[in-house]
Amino acid sequence: TGMKANCCRLIVNVSWVFFVSFGRGCMNYMLPLSYAWGNFSVLAVGIWAIVQRDSLDAIMMFLTGLLLTVLTDIIHISIFYPSHDFLSDVKRFSIGMAIFSLLLKPVSCYLVYRMYRERGGE
Repeated sequence: TGMKANCCRLIVNVSWVFFVSFGRGCMNYMLPLSYAWGNFSVLAVGIWAIVQRDSLDAIMMFLTGLLLTVLTDIIHISIFYPSHDFLSDVKRFSIGMAIFSLLLKPVSCYLVYRMYRERGGE
């Protein structure tokens, strides 16, 4: 149970950093609302998956949601990245935090997959 507690604690910490960087990525309203709704929804499912320790469905939905938001974040950032003429410091910081959030998602996916395996998933 010590390994499960450490893995769960690590997932919570990575998710917190992900949430903070994601929130900073939304602060300039440069990315569309679908970016915010998708990531907030996955975060809510992640909280549900961490709270319900016996549910394989919750952890699988969280992992699937994380993988889908990796794809949609790449699409959102590539489509809505502003041109150099309209790139202020605040927009640069906001998009940098969105990219940082995107870079943290594979780490979160790995940790969630480990938790899925610990809960008895195949």
